[in-house]
Amino acid sequence: MNVRNTAAAQDGTTRSAIATGYMSGFGNGFETEALPGALPLGRNSPQQCAYGLYAEQLSGSPFTAPRTTNERSWLYRIRPTVAHWNTFRKVDTRLWRTAPAREVDMPIAPLRWSPIPIPSEPLSFVEGVHSITTAGDAGSQGGMGAHVYLITRSMVDEYFYNADGEMLFVPEQGSLRLWTEFGIIDIEPGEIAVIPRGVKIRVELTNGPARGYICENYGGAFTLPERGPIGANCLANPRDFLTPVAAYEDHDAPSKMYVKWGGNLWAADIAHSPLDVVAWHGNYAPYKYDLRRFSPVGPILYDHADPSIFTVLTSPSETPGTANIDFVIFSDRWLVAENTFRPPWYHMNVMSEFMGLVYGVYDAKTGGGFVPGGISLHNTMLPHGPDVAAFEKASTVELKPHKLEGTLAFMFETRFPQQVTAFAAQSEALQQDYGGYGHKLTKHFDPTKP
Repeated sequence: MNVRNTAAAQDGTTRSAIATGYMSGFGNGFETEALPGALPLGRNSPQQCAYGLYAEQLSGSPFTAPRTTNERSWLYRIRPTVAHWNTFRKVDTRLWRTAPAREVDMPIAPLRWSPIPIPSEPLSFVEGVHSITTAGDAGSQGGMGAHVYLITRSMVDEYFYNADGEMLFVPEQGSLRLWTEFGIIDIEPGEIAVIPRGVKIRVELTNGPARGYICENYGGAFTLPERGPIGANCLANPRDFLTPVAAYEDHDAPSKMYVKWGGNLWAADIAHSPLDVVAWHGNYAPYKYDLRRFSPVGPILYDHADPSIFTVLTSPSETPGTANIDFVIFSDRWLVAENTFRPPWYHMNVMSEFMGLVYGVYDAKTGGGFVPGGISLHNTMLPHGPDVAAFEKASTVELKPHKLEGTLAFMFETRFPQQVTAFAAQSEALQQDYGGYGHKLTKHFDPTKP
């Protein structure tokens, strides 16, 4: 689908050519053009491109990566990226941190934060990223950063790309329009978007201030997990992932380009929009997914399965079966197991878990304190599990089929310990008493009653 609508800017240039559609499928080799005949046929780099365009390749993997993991796209643009360039200067990263970033030493304990309020001051996407944890080493291409974004203004003639990692957006409040050089992505709470490393974007608000979460993945690109014995269906189905059709801007105006590179933020003045890709083809592109289309599987007789069955996307590592990051959700589903404690059990885990709540109530934390926009962190080999209200209810409730509805929680789970940032450690949103929630669990042991 190629739908084009142009709007003239005051300087007479074409401000935007808006494509309204998406192409479905995960990791497909796509091709799309916003002008007929803009995409070369049978070749990637003709001597002269149609419409006077430039051909440019964007590679998300080494040239020699195996075919199954080789990622690249060819872009046909008004100007190549080197023409959207100028002298870059280092600017303040504000509250955005990159691993390794050990700013504070906190006592080891489960941690939880209330929602961080959206400020009244004008903050663009670049200004509004607040890092909560970092893990691993971005320079070694392993680990992640977990952030909250607080956005109160759209980017105007401002553009950004992240050279340190790909970004997984999880909106919690307010909708976003992500103008990318590949096309336009609109997301709302209940949906996610992934912007690959190096892809230029402009972030706009569509219905007021926005708050949400970002997983900045320094390692292998997110992909779908293997289903193993589950077979060919359920979990996140490839057809439900949507990649935008081509859309471009031909807009000359004083603008600013931001680049996150090596943990620093760099800025340069440029003279035109870099979102000028008229056509493209390849498999390295941004995409969105509606989490409400996730098809969960679970135990239908007894016991509680491991949360890995709820994995939507995974970033693989060099160790088979050990993820750099797993993105896991806890959404609407039926609970039917007999004679079973149904909430997540008490456990300690080599993986570290950053959890957020988009809407509803999380079934392991029913005693209040974990609300939409909130955060919890259960780090490597630290104990955690249901609070006392969830335990007492689940231990005594009549077991019958029960549907969890109107809930969406998620985890960014990584093999690396997560380091808390100074901002998060000093935030008023940090719940100082959360680490002791286990003290409220009472002793039920009675050696005379088996």
